[in-house]
Amino acid sequence: MADATPAVEICGLVKDFKTSFRREMLRAVAGVSIRIEAGEVYGLIGPNGSGKSTTMKALLGLVAPTAGHCAIFGQDSLVVDSRRDVGFLPENPYFYKHLSGAETLRFYGKLCGMRGRVLEQRVSELLALVDLESARDRRLGGYSKGMLQRIGLAQALVQDPRLLILDEPTAGVDPIGSRQIRDLIFKLRERGITVFLCSHLLEQVQEVCDRVGIIFQGKMVKEGRLEDLIAIEDQTEIILRDASPELIARITALVASTPGTELVRSGKPRTTLERLFLRETLRDEP
Repeated sequence: MADATPAVEICGLVKDFKTSFRREMLRAVAGVSIRIEAGEVYGLIGPNGSGKSTTMKALLGLVAPTAGHCAIFGQDSLVVDSRRDVGFLPENPYFYKHLSGAETLRFYGKLCGMRGRVLEQRVSELLALVDLESARDRRLGGYSKGMLQRIGLAQALVQDPRLLILDEPTAGVDPIGSRQIRDLIFKLRERGITVFLCSHLLEQVQEVCDRVGIIFQGKMVKEGRLEDLIAIEDQTEIILRDASPELIARITALVASTPGTELVRSGKPRTTLERLFLRETLRDEP
């Protein structure tokens, strides 16, 4: 059963920034409210400059709201203790390229107060989780973009957070690396970790998120459960396998004879280019 206290609660968030032009104020976020229940994967989507990153920074306590408030598991996000249960992966994380994957996680583990056998066990667990065991002793300077994002996910999970905040986690990652990161998000959801994902990649959000918010020009324009948002209410879809031309003709004739009903289209269902690419390139994988 989910905790009654939401993992994230953003209420009427407003954030203004000063501009250099006549000291006018720029409103980056205008009255945004978000509630994320414990264990959910929530996607905040919008174009560049829509207010996604500012909303995330306010939740992390990196910027103070002009109005409204943010809370993490019931604690005000401006209070340092609220971040004890939070892991964060920024869009462009910085790493010491001369360190190996294991050394990197060891470094972050020590920053979180971990030592000795507990730290070594945690490093091994995280490398296994993000599928980087074979690269544990390779320097990060030799990692691909996808590998760097996965080691970034691992460092965000070092202290075993209850909430993971991801800012464009697959930016610049190829489709295979993107799929690996999506699979990791599924694993985290199975473990009961709440994930707050900011992205402009709509298909990625559609595949992993339970609920979605659409932000535009600083305002939340749409929010709700994914299946409700993407359903076309006045259309019904029927998918047939190995249907004969005769059966298709009979169905088409039946629709035509029914007043008020229109056949919008028929034909073969389509996959996406990304799914086709993954299917063809990963065909021989076990």
